[in-house]
Order: sequence, then structure tokens, then C-alpha cells
Amino acid sequence: MAVYTNVSDEQLADFLKNYDLGNAISFKGIAEGVENTNFLLETDTGRYILTLYEKRVNTDDLPFFLNLIDHMAKKDIACPTPIAAKDGATLYSCAGRPAALFTFLNGMSVRVPTAHHCARLGTSMAQFHQAGQSFPQGRENSFSIAGLRKFYENLAGDLDSIMPNMRTMIEAELECLEKLWPTSLPSGIIHADLFPDNVFFLEDKISGLIDFYFACTDFLSLDLAITINAWCFENDASFNVTKAARLLNAYNKIRPITKAEIDSFPIISRAAALRFLLTRSHDWLLPNEGALVMKKDPKEYLRKLKFHQSIENPKSYGLSNAL
Repeated sequence: MAVYTNVSDEQLADFLKNYDLGNAISFKGIAEGVENTNFLLETDTGRYILTLYEKRVNTDDLPFFLNLIDHMAKKDIACPTPIAAKDGATLYSCAGRPAALFTFLNGMSVRVPTAHHCARLGTSMAQFHQAGQSFPQGRENSFSIAGLRKFYENLAGDLDSIMPNMRTMIEAELECLEKLWPTSLPSGIIHADLFPDNVFFLEDKISGLIDFYFACTDFLSLDLAITINAWCFENDASFNVTKAARLLNAYNKIRPITKAEIDSFPIISRAAALRFLLTRSHDWLLPNEGALVMKKDPKEYLRKLKFHQSIENPKSYGLSNAL
């Protein structure tokens, strides 16, 4: 989440005329994240999240995202629920952007996840993947291997300004992944962005998953790899195998991990790291001036990628303890 588009008092009042939520009492931007503009809104009837969808979100995908969130909520996956307007619609316009209102979730994200947090997340991820099996819609992953190639080609000429020889290294990695990429693994709806700031905890339990705007249809193990990259490395870039094992063990109890998924996990994890190396490089090289958002260092994911490149046996991820 972030703030790219400002909303005036008049624009907010016009937007709220579509709803039976009373008048605005307070309204403030939420700075975390990088994709959409988000505000915490309090009205006479309660607290809500107002999301304005920015240019990096394809408006044609919005019905998929909103329907998926609604589906997950109905499947008892803790997540924000779209608020219907007076006419039943969940998507309107505010300040010139497509916009939606959501229920407010109590809880907070954790800055330094523990092994216990990872175990809780493993359970929630498995439940999310199971619930997604009955969702009737699908969406292509914009950051599939083919998508990463296109993303890289748009940035290639500037990558060496981040670090010498970065372009050559990423080109070689892409070529390797394209040759080794598996063709048949369990697939379904994945969240694809379960970073710690997209998971809320209340006391020691998960109170909600948020920010579904990268959700797509792809390998379920890719979701695990993205999440392990985000949750199981320490600040000194060391890999915490205990956290990974707890996450995978909890997941495996709900949705058993297959041997094919285990065998391919190092390759899948490399692709997950490369995705965020490229997207962070994009935001580093082409920042949205004036946006209330903090750029994140792409080299963090270069270090993670190098770790995965060094792995020869999936046991290094704690998978032997998980199964």
C-alpha cells in the first residue's frame, strides 16, 4: 500500500454519497507498500479502508481481485471484505481513479517474524490455497518466467547503474530458469505477495491477509517460495531454516507438499527472488515522484537469489523436517 493520489475533502464527500456509511470523521493515508493508494477512513458507522487503484493495476483485472477477496471471505479466510454501495456495486471512482471500500481489519503486521508467526502463516496459506480451488476465475501471472523476461528487457539498459555487471548476471539467471522451469506442478490461486506487511496478527493469531492485487493462477509452491523469501531471511541476509521448516510443516499438515514440488523448490525459489529483484530495481530506477512510499533496496533480493543459487539439496530449506 502507498499514497500516490491525494483525495480532497470534496472528492471524498462525493464518493461517500454512493454509500450508507454516514459522514467522514477522519481520513489519513497509509504509507506502506508500493502498488495502490490507500487511506484509513473513519465515518459515523465505523472504520474502513479506501483503496484507489493506480496505473500499475490493470483495471480489467479489478473484477477478478474483488471477486476473489469476496470468495475468500465467504470461505472463512480472514481478509477485508468489499463494501457494497447503495446500488450493490463494489467499484466506483474517486479522485479520477477506480476505487473500492473495504472492511477494516484489527491487528498489526509484525516487523520481525518469529518461527511461531511462520507456522501460523503456513496454516493460513494452505487454507487459502484450498479455498482457491473452488474459485471459478483465473488470472495469468504477470511475473511468470515469460513475464520476468519482458520485465527484464524493459530495464536491462539501466541495471548496471544499480550494481556493476547486474545486467549480465540477471540475463544468465533468466536463461537458466527458462531451461529448468518445471511444467507440471500443483497449481491454483496464489496470493503471490504475502510479505509481512500483508499479514495482520492479533495477539498470536492471524487476523487477516490483505493486498490481493498480485493474486493469480500459478504453481502453489511459487507462493511458498515467495513467502519464504520474505519471512525466513534475517537482517544479516542469513537464511533461518527453523522458520522455513515451521512454515512448511504447518502448511504440509493441511495441504500435503508433493515430491515434485520438493525437488523443484530451489529453482522455484530462485524465480521468486528474481521477481522481486526486478520489481525493486524498477522502482529504484523509475520512482514515482511525489508518492508517499519508501523505495526498497533491490540488492536485498540479489543476496537471496545468490543463496538459492547455492542450494543443491531441498533439505537446505528445512523440507526434510517438514515432511
